[in-house]
Amino acid sequence: MGLPSEITASLEEGLDTLVGLYREFHATPELSMQEHRTAEAITSHLQSYGLEPVSVGGTGVVAVIENGDGPVVAFRADTDGLPIEEATGLDYASTATGTLPDGTVTPVMHGCGHDTHISAGLEIARLLTTHREAWAGTVVMLFQPGEETAAGAVAMVEDGLWDRVPNPEAVYGQHVWPGVAGTVNLAVGTAMAMADSLRVTVHGRQAHGSQPENAIDPIVLGASMVTRLQTVVSREIAGSDMAVLTVGTFHAGTKENIIPARAVFELNIRTFETDVRERVLTAVRRIISGEAQAAGAPEPDIDEMYRFPRCFNDETEAQAILAALTAELGEDHVRQTAAVTGSEDFGVFADSLGVPGVYWFFGGYAEQTVERGVPGGNHSPFFGPDDVPTTLTTGVRAGLTALFTRVGK
Repeated sequence: MGLPSEITASLEEGLDTLVGLYREFHATPELSMQEHRTAEAITSHLQSYGLEPVSVGGTGVVAVIENGDGPVVAFRADTDGLPIEEATGLDYASTATGTLPDGTVTPVMHGCGHDTHISAGLEIARLLTTHREAWAGTVVMLFQPGEETAAGAVAMVEDGLWDRVPNPEAVYGQHVWPGVAGTVNLAVGTAMAMADSLRVTVHGRQAHGSQPENAIDPIVLGASMVTRLQTVVSREIAGSDMAVLTVGTFHAGTKENIIPARAVFELNIRTFETDVRERVLTAVRRIISGEAQAAGAPEPDIDEMYRFPRCFNDETEAQAILAALTAELGEDHVRQTAAVTGSEDFGVFADSLGVPGVYWFFGGYAEQTVERGVPGGNHSPFFGPDDVPTTLTTGVRAGLTALFTRVGK
């Protein structure tokens, strides 16, 4: 048994408008925690549905849809873009720019599909308000900023989110990915990894390139650290445990014949289990400090950039959602999958209340595109779903199906 026919009919009737909405959001992305124009647009659309949205956590937007007695559930859509220059060639491609926290001006793109999430979330809100006969209870719509930096969910909770809206008994969320449009993937149990991003500042001593004896070379020292860090996963973590350690940036120096005074590199760690996370972090700090001591250099600075929680799908709730999605989309379009090593701050909402959360992925590309090879996945300048209507309708149907497991009549 799937969604009521009047809801699916209304979704199809409004599809052109929904696609236009998506294109608008795709063309106007904003950086994490700077989603001011995006929040204004979301607020305006929600108000047009007769709702009274409120701002929470800076650029977050929350709308409560009440429809008589019944369960309270929440649905989350994230809203931020990425510092990427778009290369999709789409006629609605982004030409937007933004300013990073360090003052750098950068191109901005919805390279992770959050434009899809916003559009689907708004359509879910519209359908809930126009088809109240199909459900009963309360739905809390969460439009969350700053997912890419793990800042947004925490900001909303710390801004008193759960003191300002009815507390849900379950929280749901979803993410578009480069799979076949019309399909949904859902993990039972751990869905996504924890993540830690660190910035390491290596302090040396500056000297002319012709006089290395007067220097402590932070480039050589930093390179030794980067090389040794590769042994953390390969030699300190059991093969049965998942851990990924990536050094993604390394910056030092201004001229080839000057040994600089410092080098800066940034690394990212992904793990599934808390004890593995702590072992990796301990090893990272030990290696960085030990290499500096061996070089006679000052103690490096290690600054935490981001910290993502584990995204965990409550097993009972996830099984119920799997069954409902299968009934709605068909057995060939829903698949139970293993956890992925990407990260999300979605879990903050459910964890902060101690209630179940469920998070799934839905495809964005035509089947022939996937078979041929998608030009770029999430966080790529080439990421742009090529079957937008099916992608959006699947996101809307999946979200409503999950909500209706609790509030549907």
